[in-house]
Amino acid sequence: MVKKALLRPISLFSFSCIVSIGSLLFYNIPFFRFVIDNSNESPIGIVWLTVSLAVIMLVLNFMMTCLVMFCMRIVGRIVLAILSVINATAVYFILTYNVFIDATTIENVFNTRYSEASGFFSWSLWLFILVFGILPALFCLLQPVVIGKARKLGIYCGSSLAVILVVGLLNISQTLFFSQHDTELGGLLQPWSYIANTYRIIGFSQDEQAEEIKLPDGRITDDEKAVVVLVIGESARKANFQLYGYQRDTNPLLSKQEELKVYQATSCATYTTAGSKAILEPKDSGDLYELLPNYAFRTGVDVSWRTSNWGEPPIHIEEYLTDTELASQYPDVDSDYDGILFAGLRQRIESSPKNKVLIILHTSTSHGPQYANKYPKEFEVYKPVAKNVEEGEKNVGMLVNAYDNTIRYTDFLLDSLISTLRTMKDWKSAMIFVSDHGESLGENKMFMHGLPMKLAPKEQYEIPFLVWTSADFRAYKSNLPAVLEQHYIFHSVLNLLSIQSPAYNADFDIFN
Repeated sequence: MVKKALLRPISLFSFSCIVSIGSLLFYNIPFFRFVIDNSNESPIGIVWLTVSLAVIMLVLNFMMTCLVMFCMRIVGRIVLAILSVINATAVYFILTYNVFIDATTIENVFNTRYSEASGFFSWSLWLFILVFGILPALFCLLQPVVIGKARKLGIYCGSSLAVILVVGLLNISQTLFFSQHDTELGGLLQPWSYIANTYRIIGFSQDEQAEEIKLPDGRITDDEKAVVVLVIGESARKANFQLYGYQRDTNPLLSKQEELKVYQATSCATYTTAGSKAILEPKDSGDLYELLPNYAFRTGVDVSWRTSNWGEPPIHIEEYLTDTELASQYPDVDSDYDGILFAGLRQRIESSPKNKVLIILHTSTSHGPQYANKYPKEFEVYKPVAKNVEEGEKNVGMLVNAYDNTIRYTDFLLDSLISTLRTMKDWKSAMIFVSDHGESLGENKMFMHGLPMKLAPKEQYEIPFLVWTSADFRAYKSNLPAVLEQHYIFHSVLNLLSIQSPAYNADFDIFN
């Protein structure tokens, strides 16, 4: 009898009502919770606003379901089923990790490898998707629907638009609230959040395919042998570095490096693509200017990029090596960790046919959700550790232990690099370490990174900025701002490599 009832045809009106109500109840509770928590209205005003938004959402989803089913038929069913599964996945991450599904989040999704994404997989995720994604999807796929005539569709759509217009006008006084919280509200509204932001990201990516804006030609002004090793940290936050006052000895080696300069700094974004772009570009811009490695290479510098990461801006040089490629070159080095990026650096520098060398190491050492997999076990000083962020939600201390172990491993790698450069007496050398962004470790129930800058807590943008130079290489400025930004890297490296260029800005150089 149940099977018979489920297979009984229903009208397009009934089907659309069920889908719309299900969408509101299953996927948009976080949206309404945010409205209630952040509205400054009186209790009656909050109730009125919430009901108004619920009506608009119900009517809008009803109208769109009618259109999709009427115009696309079987394909429409498949679309609704797919949206159900994506909606469930989005809501799970919103509830579990306290994120917003905005353009930043979508770009992170596009730039995440399976090896990192698999760290989020858990039985609770699959169960949530089964109950709130797959079961509704099966209803959309299998429930017989009497589509009806176009005249009824016109009535449904016309009535829906009228209701949306009337309710919207009655809430015209809420314009300020919506403008103040447009990012948050848009990032919680399913399925519109990821649909709209996916469209935006596609537009951004098409723009970025355009050729870089070339910088004015530069020239190298001396024959002195000089090498700069720029290490781009991943998700390394200032708060957990002993060098910045953290109570744990997460920098037991670097803290003994007397020549090491420690600067206060902030990132320009909270995700890898934008953060690494800011490190490599001459100024803060939405445009794609020629990046540091590309510009230095074109100017005549020997440039090598080594990476275990992804989501990088476009790099146009001859020597671009992934951790997999480096593993084949250095089979005796454990390629599971970022130490592979540092393998054979001395030989690589000393064998260079040029006097100016720039090595950029793009690490992934502190990237979640599985911090405990980012360092060799001998660096697991703080125990016990959480295997991933989801486990760490239940015990934040275990998550911090795993993260702090990644910082100790970073400390070892940077100290070893400095020791190598110090012994290269024929070369003037410099090591610069700066992170692409920070990381949340449970503060205010937030985890990882990727929130829009206007919403992000300081843990996601306060970053380490460390500099070491060999003796008599360059003198440091004493009148720098209290807090530096990532664009200081571009101009400081030009100085170190003796590149004279109209693109150089002395105000953004940490050296004299």
